Amino acid sequence: MNTVRRQIVLDTETTGLEPSQGHRIIEIGCVELIDRRLTGNDFHQYLQPDREIDAGAVEVHGITNEFLADKPRFADVVQDFMDYVQGAELIIHNAPFDVGFINAELEKAGGWNRLESYCSITDTLVMARNKHPGQRNSLDALCGRYDIDNSQRQKHGALLDAEILAEVYLAMTGGQSTLFQEEQGADESGGEIQEIRRLPPDRPALVVVRASAEEQTAHEAFLECLGDACLWS
Repeated sequence: MNTVRRQIVLDTETTGLEPSQGHRIIEIGCVELIDRRLTGNDFHQYLQPDREIDAGAVEVHGITNEFLADKPRFADVVQDFMDYVQGAELIIHNAPFDVGFINAELEKAGGWNRLESYCSITDTLVMARNKHPGQRNSLDALCGRYDIDNSQRQKHGALLDAEILAEVYLAMTGGQSTLFQEEQGADESGGEIQEIRRLPPDRPALVVVRASAEEQTAHEAFLECLGDACLWS
């Protein structure tokens, strides 16, 4: 029996860099992968932070307090968000940053455990550093390394960055799909292992297309043209 592998690629934008200083999440963007295929079942939400956004943060993501004035607060959407990510493997670039902010928001909302209690978490920055030691491993650098178009990324945006990270993750771990629909898991070192999916015994017979008599004659004539050096005579 095959087990469905559900992964959520997640990114956030925030008012600043430190939740310990009262900074808040202002955007959450998630894309869903089922068995390494994008499903289109995304989660995207802007949030009212109830505090000013640092000027440096606005320069990075372009989101202003005026834009967020009529948006819901995290406590208003926490149930929907947690229902969405429950039981999934979260794929995050520099996971401690986003997870730290989400945990701070969960604590403020009350009634929730830490995110790690509901999901497993994979940090693609750690993966990239192990795979490409000594090189730049920012999301933009990985896009260049894996030939992924990030031309729309003029400013950071949680949903756009999650979509780009999904492409980076799939490229970094072997592509979106595998030959013969191999099932993938993970070995003890975190690398992927592959198991061949067996075809059902009652599948339809394969159609065999054989060369016609005219094609065989033409082939033999071509081989004769090659002379004594021909290896296929």
